[in-house]
Amino acid sequence: MIDAFAKDNLHGRLRRDREALLWKLDGLSEYDARRPLTATGTNLLGLVKHVATVEARYFGEVFDRRSPEPLCRWQDSDGSDQWATEDETRDEIVAFYRRTWKRSDATIDELSLDASGHVPWWPQPHSATNLFAILVHVLGETVRHTGQADILREGVDGRTGLRAEHERPIDEQARADHRAKLERAARSAASFEA
Repeated sequence: MIDAFAKDNLHGRLRRDREALLWKLDGLSEYDARRPLTATGTNLLGLVKHVATVEARYFGEVFDRRSPEPLCRWQDSDGSDQWATEDETRDEIVAFYRRTWKRSDATIDELSLDASGHVPWWPQPHSATNLFAILVHVLGETVRHTGQADILREGVDGRTGLRAEHERPIDEQARADHRAKLERAARSAASFEA
């Protein structure tokens, strides 16, 4: 009973956060979806491509269910899963992610939480694992990168949130007032240093 509850709950949250990550691309130009938004080059479409690759590996290779998608060997990973080339379209990357969902969902549905897996890129003794641990790990990765995408998207055009139906119109004055209040508090706290 608890296994079914845990599996359904984790899987449901993974589904929710997958959709939230894709929503971060909604309405963006090709440039804004791809452009580097941090000093290390993190970008919105690259986050989607990366999370799709993570899912393909963890719910595929770990359980001996190879992805039909062209993935480089994990040993040869060079960071190219974290950005989109000019030849890759947004639609192709989103479709890759959605195809990966279907294969991941099939793995999650077909295996029990204690189903054995092997993560060759994790050090011993941690490489021997199970579906429960992988579900938690991939959910953590997805949540982490969706949070990054939320912050990046806010920097592009001010949009925030988990889903379109919860989005509220941006009140620029309220945001400016709130930010000013936080700035005053930070400066005041800093004045007590030294």
